[in-house]
Amino acid sequence: MLLKSTTRHIHIYTAEIQDNELIPSDSVLTLDVDPDNEFNWSEEALQQVYREFDRLVEAYNGAELTDYNLRRIGSDLEHYIRGLLQGGYLSYNLKSRAVNYSMGLPQVVADAKAE
Repeated sequence: MLLKSTTRHIHIYTAEIQDNELIPSDSVLTLDVDPDNEFNWSEEALQQVYREFDRLVEAYNGAELTDYNLRRIGSDLEHYIRGLLQGGYLSYNLKSRAVNYSMGLPQVVADAKAE
């Protein structure tokens, strides 16, 4: 049975991808980060999210795979992405189809000349 957790920026499925199709799996989790391209990602920031995902999944090692556990991982990753944004490791993609600042307003650096 396919379980999934979908937040705005994190989609997790109990499935493998084969020929662009999700095939349910009891042993594989598939992660889709920022499916709407709301952020500009560096490779390092993306790898940080994948490492955090691996760490969270490992923390649940041996626990039953349930909707609740999957949603907790998804929520934790959503908060992790907010931290990356607030830390300046990623930024909003202003060319996204729907710019809505869902993780808070972007930080604007004051222009020193304007003072």
